[in-house]
Amino acid sequence: MCGIAGFLTQGMQHPTPELLQEMGEAIAHRGPDAFATYLDNTVGLVHRRLSIIDLSSAGVQPMYSADKQCVIVFNGEIYNFQALREELVADGYPFQSHTDTEVILALYQKEGIDCLAKLHGMFAFALWDMRTETLWLARDRIGKKPLYYYEKDGQFIFASEIKAILTLPDIDRSVRDDAVYDFFAYQYVPDPKTIFTHMHKLAPGHVMQIHQGKKTIRQYWDVSFANKTESSLDVNTERLQTLLKEKTKLRMLADVDLGAFLSGGVDSGGVVAMMAQQSEKPVKTCTIGFDDPKFNETEFAQMVAEQYHTEHHEFTVHQNVAETLEDIVRYFDEPFADPSLVPTFYVSELARQAVTVAIAGDGGDEVFAGYEKYTVDALENKLRQKFPKGLRESLFPKLANLCAKGNHTFFKKGNSLLTSLSTDPAMGFYITNSQITDEQWAHLANTEFQDRLGEYHPAQITLDAYDKADGTDHLDKILYTDLKTYLPGGILVKVDRMSMANSLEVRAPILDKEVIEFAAQLPPEMKFKDGEKKHILKEAFKPLLPNDVLYRKKMGFSVPLATWFREHIHDIAKRYLFDYEHGLRDYFDAEVIAQWWHEHQTEKADHSQVLWSMLMFQMWWVNYVR
Repeated sequence: MCGIAGFLTQGMQHPTPELLQEMGEAIAHRGPDAFATYLDNTVGLVHRRLSIIDLSSAGVQPMYSADKQCVIVFNGEIYNFQALREELVADGYPFQSHTDTEVILALYQKEGIDCLAKLHGMFAFALWDMRTETLWLARDRIGKKPLYYYEKDGQFIFASEIKAILTLPDIDRSVRDDAVYDFFAYQYVPDPKTIFTHMHKLAPGHVMQIHQGKKTIRQYWDVSFANKTESSLDVNTERLQTLLKEKTKLRMLADVDLGAFLSGGVDSGGVVAMMAQQSEKPVKTCTIGFDDPKFNETEFAQMVAEQYHTEHHEFTVHQNVAETLEDIVRYFDEPFADPSLVPTFYVSELARQAVTVAIAGDGGDEVFAGYEKYTVDALENKLRQKFPKGLRESLFPKLANLCAKGNHTFFKKGNSLLTSLSTDPAMGFYITNSQITDEQWAHLANTEFQDRLGEYHPAQITLDAYDKADGTDHLDKILYTDLKTYLPGGILVKVDRMSMANSLEVRAPILDKEVIEFAAQLPPEMKFKDGEKKHILKEAFKPLLPNDVLYRKKMGFSVPLATWFREHIHDIAKRYLFDYEHGLRDYFDAEVIAQWWHEHQTEKADHSQVLWSMLMFQMWWVNYVR
């Protein structure tokens, strides 16, 4: 796992090795083990290395192909690189290292950029082909590894994190208005936008080509839900068990110490069980807990740890959140408001004390329908069928407006439900899962900001993904939507930034390409059956995990946010929300912010989520815009 950055020299006033060095230093946490640059008349490349495979100097990047005609900077892991290497050795390629990086170079020289189809893993890379004077940028299929680029006034700059781009002189930090609205709706800025007007993300499963000043981007992979298997549940369960065991084993290859995140849930528990079955020594496991029992899963993690005799480590998040929050949030160079970023940082910090690589259960909820929101969505669709469309469209919005006047959580949920039921399933999915209602937004956003936004609404991002899904079932469409939005924009960003803040690599076998494609071919009822989420995944893990872990109510990687605002982070939150003239106040009504703060502190209402979003936005503003 590493950090990469670079630029095209055209458009740069003074493209020097010193500029590359500054970019590399900004992302040194991603790769503390080695640093090197490449610069010619066309391209500059920089690499920060976290040594995982082939720890020798032969693995240092930027890395050249055997004929010195191609050079690459690469972030990630290719899990099938050994099999690919054997084929390339048989073809006569003279390898100089035992790295997966050199396999990408060799495969590219053999097959061109179509080699992407054979790479199974997580990756973002920049490859400069001197023969054709072509720069290639590519990102893995699901978006585990980040890749940003900046374009303005003839400049083209790219990096693993925006903060590396911001080290260069004269970078335009103009904020994109619609991305601000997106952030408050989703808690993140969805691909391919960023919060900055002139910066973009290369979307997952896409490759960019720059040749003779012309840039083209194309999608090289997508997941299809169209073709369903006719095999039985038992047959598919056995296939899934074999597939997950194989993909977990592939991710256990490393030349450094390796362990696992163990949350107490089904996904991480199943992964740890498969690791234990295939490891010659006890698996090192790490768990984060909270003082508040409503958010504490450690007892369930301990069940799995004891069953598989793991070397178990625990850390409890006490009242020290305020002391570290500013440092943690600084790793996000876009506003990001999933509160679980805090425990993710701590579990990464804990794991890094013992290992350099951690295997996680990420992806189980998005791939196999594990979130509570899928249960809510199913209930809403049943209710839609019980009430005539005309009644829903005419009466329910009026009832929703009545609920919107109440501050209690009951009224908020009623408003969301009635608003969702008054529209179609796709829009309903957005409404139920949006973190801010249209009514809240109308109160919060100031008139000038709303005028600039015009008719823009973040729901279109959800609707576009929903419409693009090729499955006919509603569950297939919302799973596809989450795979294209929430997973890469939220979950994977959180895991990447918080793990790399601690120079820790995280691998996720459930997000293997073949697992995702296998799950997409399953009939919806094998994933969500009679209200039971992740049905087939639980069947696959049933021989491995206790029933208390398999069938307990999902807790999620949550934090006691409402209490934090009244106690542990009260002072720091108040300072950021009220002591700055710019940031939040450029977009929002200061009186509404003060009102919601007061209502939350006096427990007249729970505004914790929107207050958290505002806090994260202001912290980002202070770090990266002010």
